[in-house]
Amino acid sequence: MIRVLVAGLGNMGQSHALSYHKNPDFQIVGLVNRSPRPLAEGLEGYPFFDDYAQALAATKPDLVCVATYSDSHADYAVAAMEAGADVFVEKPLATTVADAQRVVDTAARLGRKLVIGYILRHHPSWQRLIAEARALGGPYVFRLNLNQQSSGPTWEVHKALMETTPPIVDCGVHYVDVMLQITDADPVEVRGMGLRLADDIAPDMYNYGHFQVLFSDGSLGWYEAGWGPMISDTAFFVKDVVSPRGAVSIRMPDSARSDDIDTHTKTSTLRVHRVGQGHEDLSMADEPGHQDLCDREQAFMARAIAEDLDLARHMQDAVRSLAICLAADESVRTGQIVKL
Repeated sequence: MIRVLVAGLGNMGQSHALSYHKNPDFQIVGLVNRSPRPLAEGLEGYPFFDDYAQALAATKPDLVCVATYSDSHADYAVAAMEAGADVFVEKPLATTVADAQRVVDTAARLGRKLVIGYILRHHPSWQRLIAEARALGGPYVFRLNLNQQSSGPTWEVHKALMETTPPIVDCGVHYVDVMLQITDADPVEVRGMGLRLADDIAPDMYNYGHFQVLFSDGSLGWYEAGWGPMISDTAFFVKDVVSPRGAVSIRMPDSARSDDIDTHTKTSTLRVHRVGQGHEDLSMADEPGHQDLCDREQAFMARAIAEDLDLARHMQDAVRSLAICLAADESVRTGQIVKL
C-alpha cells in the first residue's frame, strides 16, 4: 500500500484525495492546507496539517501529491523527493523552465517517480484523437482553445490563480502537451498576444491571451485562453488538428457550457475527415467525467510505482510544454517573437 500525503485542498487537490480514498492501492496519511476549509465527504477523518514541512516530516509518506498554487510546485516536489517520496504534481510543473528542469533532474538523480497532472493523457477520447491525428501524418495545424466565462466563486478562483499564472500558461500546458504527443518535432518559435480585460486582477496580469508555436517539421499550433465574466461563450471550445491528408476535430453539442468543468474534458463526438473519403463521426458517449479522470490519473501513478514505468518522455514533454507556454507569456509581455 502506498502511503500518500496530499498538499493543497482546492478543487484538484480534493479530487485527487478522493481518488486515493477510494483506491485500495493507497492510504492517505495526511492532508495539508494553509488554512482550514470544508472537505469533501469521506476526507474529514484524515490527519490535517497547515504546514507542509511539518506534515512531510511527521507522516514520512511514500508518495506526495502536490496540488498547491503553481509557485510552490517545484519546491514542494523537490522536498518530497529528497525526503524519500515519489511525487504526483499538478500542472504546471513549475513557474519557470529552470525550476521545472530542477524537479525532473531531482527525480532522475534520486530515482523517484514523477508524474505531472496532464489529465487529458488519461482520457480515452483524447487518446483516440491523438492516435487518429498521428495516423494522418504531418505537418499539422493545431487549433485549440479553452475560454471560460466565469463569475462568482469561479471568478474568485481564477483571480487567485492569476496572482502567479496567466490563463495561457495554466490551461495552455494541457493542450501544448497534446500537440507534443502528436508531432514529435521540436518547438522552435513562439509568438504571443494578450490583453487585461478586468480591473480586479493583479496589475501586471492579463486574463485573455493567445499564441502561435512553430515546430521544426513545419507544424504550427494556435492556442487561446480567457477567464472572466466578460468572456464570450461562443466558440469557447475549439479542438481541431489538420494535416495535408485530413483533419480530426472534437464537436461539442450546442448545450455545452464554458462554466461546466466536465465540458473542459468531454469530447462528445470525434469527427475524422480524410481527403477524398468524406468524414466519419465517432461517438464518445459514456466517457469519463472529471472525477473519473482523476481516478485514472492516480491508478496510473500506482502502476508507475509498482511496474517501474519509464517516465522520461512524460517528464520531458512536461518541461517542453511549460517552456512553450512561458515563452508565449514572455512574448505577450515584451511584444517580441521568442526563439526556442
